[in-house]
Amino acid sequence: MSKIVVKFGGSNLRTQQDIEHVLSVIRKYNRPLVVVVSAFYGITNMLEEMLFKAQHDHSAIGENLDVLIAKKRDMIFTLIKNKDIQNSARELLDIRIKALKRYLQGVNYIGEIPPFVSDIVMSFGERLSAAIMTALLQDRGVDCEEVTPEDMQLITDGEFGNAEVDFSASSETVRNRLSGEKTAIVPGFYGVSKEGKVTLFGRGGSDYTAASIASCINAESLDIWKDVDGFRTADPKLVAETHGIHQLTYTEAAELAYFGAKILHPRTVEPLMAQRIPVMIFNIAKTELTDRPYTIISDNGTRKDDIIKSVTYSDDFCILKLEGPGVGNKPGILAKVTREMDHKGINIKSVITSQTSINILLGLKDLQPAFQAVAGLKLTAVKTIITEDDLSVIAAVGEGLLEKHGIAVRMFGAVSRRGINMEIISVGASQVAAYFIVRRNDRDEAVKAIHAEFFNNPKDK
Repeated sequence: MSKIVVKFGGSNLRTQQDIEHVLSVIRKYNRPLVVVVSAFYGITNMLEEMLFKAQHDHSAIGENLDVLIAKKRDMIFTLIKNKDIQNSARELLDIRIKALKRYLQGVNYIGEIPPFVSDIVMSFGERLSAAIMTALLQDRGVDCEEVTPEDMQLITDGEFGNAEVDFSASSETVRNRLSGEKTAIVPGFYGVSKEGKVTLFGRGGSDYTAASIASCINAESLDIWKDVDGFRTADPKLVAETHGIHQLTYTEAAELAYFGAKILHPRTVEPLMAQRIPVMIFNIAKTELTDRPYTIISDNGTRKDDIIKSVTYSDDFCILKLEGPGVGNKPGILAKVTREMDHKGINIKSVITSQTSINILLGLKDLQPAFQAVAGLKLTAVKTIITEDDLSVIAAVGEGLLEKHGIAVRMFGAVSRRGINMEIISVGASQVAAYFIVRRNDRDEAVKAIHAEFFNNPKDK
């Protein structure tokens, strides 16, 4: 029988009560699992702060590690009753925290943060949470063991900070290592290069870890436990009357995640599509409903009459505009720009061109590096380089969006009737998504306008 891969995020691991809920859920499955865990809530941010401070302040290393050690030891002594398991867990944590300290001291010594050091330091949050969760489950009689990405040889392409799994190199070793009858507790967020270097999958990458492992072992499903009721028709913090979405296709879920829905990491569905492994999203606050996912992501999604399943947004978009007469039609300009950005490690989210302008959509952190990269090329056809960062991207997602006439017209009409100016509109880049860019102070009204247009029916979609 194939296994289920179960993933718990940091939002499930805030308090001791949260952790008890997670332990209860794992036990209710009553079968061997692969459990992928994120760092405990707040630890990744703490590690990021430690790295930054360690460059110039040696005293901060000890102070921050003391806080981290105290948190972990409190949890061990409070929740683990068996003394042998307690002592083993404490010894393992001490070893890992000492290793973390050595890396931070190295950063302090050289005064900078090499990418390979950044990746290994940031992976310690998951390493610590996996060790503790394994001990907690053993204390409660679950036959389990920690299995790290190093142990199973979850091999990546070697890119620091934003790696991808090399499935041809990983699948057999991962499958063999996880074929036993014990439940495996796996630290998420990272894999290892062919040279054995730790490489991160990017922020929120534990979802991608879980999906990659599910693909390698051809899992029955990937079960993701959140603190919300799965995907909804809009962000409930923004729109008062949203509805749950019970079924999504892989492409719908991927586009929603890409455009800001925080339920999944944008790359989660990539490894699952070929083998048609479904994603089941549950709410950790409702553990009595372990057999009832709130959202199922598969290739068997449903299509509603009005097509649109959800409207989402992201503030992590900005525009680099390259302007000049004929700039959009001059051979070689876009190739030079994209090549230089690739060389600088800058991710381009989208490109929209016209005769006199090339609009490059980026994440906020990449705007200034991209500006400097393009300015350094000294392209004679580019007369002006403009940056715009006070923006939001609004996206409507649904299978059949390009097939049914009038959907885009309704969407853009609903926004324009509220007097909101759309800076850029894109339809056709995806079969299931249409998006546009507005000023950030218009974002809330734009989302509400589209939601009101398509979701007046109070029934769940």
